[in-house]
Amino acid sequence: MDKEELYGEDRLAAETRIRNLLWTVSGDYDLSCELDIDSFQKAKEISLYDAIKQGAFARFFDTEAFGLYLVKKIYLGAEEGQLMGIAQLCLDEASFSKVAAERPGVPDIRKRAFEEILERDFGRLNASFAGRLKLAYLRRALTGDPAGEQKLRRELDRVEALKDTNDTLEIIRCVDGIYNSAVDRKFEQEHGTLAEVLAVSMADLKKYDWQDYLKEEAEEARLEEYLRQMQNQLTSLSEEEEQEKEKTRGGVVLLDEEAVEKMYSYMELNYGRSYLNELEQQRIDQKLCRGAHADCSLYFTDGILAEPVKVNAQYELAKRTAEMNRRFLHQNRRVTRQNIEVLTEILNHALMTRNEEEIYASEYGRIVPSRLWKVGRTPGGKLFDLEIKKENSDFVVEVLIDASGSQRDRTSRVALQGYILSEALSQAGIPHSVFGFCSFWDYTVMRRFRDFDEGREANSRIFEFYASANNRDGLAVRTAGNALLNRPEDQKILIVLSDGRPNDIIVNRPGSKNPTPYFGDYAIKDTATEIRKLRNQGIAVLGVFAGAEKDLLAEQKIFGKDFAYIKDIRNFSRVTGAYLKKQVLNA
Repeated sequence: MDKEELYGEDRLAAETRIRNLLWTVSGDYDLSCELDIDSFQKAKEISLYDAIKQGAFARFFDTEAFGLYLVKKIYLGAEEGQLMGIAQLCLDEASFSKVAAERPGVPDIRKRAFEEILERDFGRLNASFAGRLKLAYLRRALTGDPAGEQKLRRELDRVEALKDTNDTLEIIRCVDGIYNSAVDRKFEQEHGTLAEVLAVSMADLKKYDWQDYLKEEAEEARLEEYLRQMQNQLTSLSEEEEQEKEKTRGGVVLLDEEAVEKMYSYMELNYGRSYLNELEQQRIDQKLCRGAHADCSLYFTDGILAEPVKVNAQYELAKRTAEMNRRFLHQNRRVTRQNIEVLTEILNHALMTRNEEEIYASEYGRIVPSRLWKVGRTPGGKLFDLEIKKENSDFVVEVLIDASGSQRDRTSRVALQGYILSEALSQAGIPHSVFGFCSFWDYTVMRRFRDFDEGREANSRIFEFYASANNRDGLAVRTAGNALLNRPEDQKILIVLSDGRPNDIIVNRPGSKNPTPYFGDYAIKDTATEIRKLRNQGIAVLGVFAGAEKDLLAEQKIFGKDFAYIKDIRNFSRVTGAYLKKQVLNA
């Protein structure tokens, strides 16, 4: 028997074993299931325990009702990965004691599976709240040790309260409560209570395009396929090996030719059509995508809401996020108005001071009679006064906003900061543009919210800001600087709202060189270099820090002394105003 035949027999034996286990536990021999035999051969104990849980879940609970709840919650804006992670724990706790009471061997299989998950998935699990909660759950089950973080202990206690439940709705309430209290505290306020989640109609769900949530091999973008996919994932506590799934190695994603051909269409679907034609795009890529960014491309768009290809999941997410941002403005309208007034006053006063005529003694201009005595008595006597008046039209500003996924928790606050800046600059009569940037695959997306010569009415588009994907700060800064250098004004200012964490996974196109992964010190140094280049070209650059305190040092390395850390939105205008005032008066 050759190796291939042996492998085929092994797969058949594994498939038979898992299927029989699932059917036996569930008591339903008509139960359809999707078997991952590859996972069984890599992690036998995990796969066996997953099959046990899948059977127990189908036997003791309403799988369809639970799956529909998850789909509705995601439809209203919940983060799929975190929600699924919490749901998996709750189902495990609710199912385990019931199946263990009937089958004495289950606790031992569970123990070995948990040990295997801890050894294999620790790094990936530690990257999110749901992952850390899962780690704490696994450890508590194996050793009885309580979680270190109080927040984790509190949520674990809620999970363990499901031990004796027979009610699917009780599990749903627990999942919903943990998600809303630990992952997204504003979910109820911005998207709806549990009753409103459950009230989402099947008609609404079916109108939604689920393609972006489906696995690549799924042929149809339909609700039924996504629901089936969700139910298959529910009973697995192990993490998918993203490195294998995405063919990622060292921060570089390897794509085949077919995937490369789909990239541009994907960008249009998820970020809106580009406002540049193909020739313009090629020219700007040739000019700016060099050095550390030689394997990258730029993508210029007015956004998916302005230029959609079709109404898909990303469109709906962008729409809901814009509504959330506008609600945040309404909730903070008083402090917003005060910030705009303060910043406008600072700018107007600085411009007025700048506009005051300055008089210098000169060899030409308006003669000063009191100096005529110098004629023939002192060499080089300046007998005239020369009046010099500076022009406000000498100034132009670009506001560049980091729109990567790391800003997701601060989306509304960052959008409000951009709006305050834009409103004040408009009222002061200073031409300016506002762009957001993020990176996906090898594209750095430059999302235009308003252009330099647009009127004040364009400012409200800033509330369409949402965060996604990665961020290649160096290329975005270079692109913004290029736009400023093409402006006729003499005094140019760039304001960058970022979190000090440039990080981008680079796509390796077939036949191209392997690019250096863009993160850590390499990315920080590259961004800082681009900032220095712009300053050497006469562009003033201010960094406004919108991130976690642990990243302050990186922000300082990038921007040097010209950066502002604003903990309280009420101080936003005074801090940024002080910098802008200095630039206006010293120009």
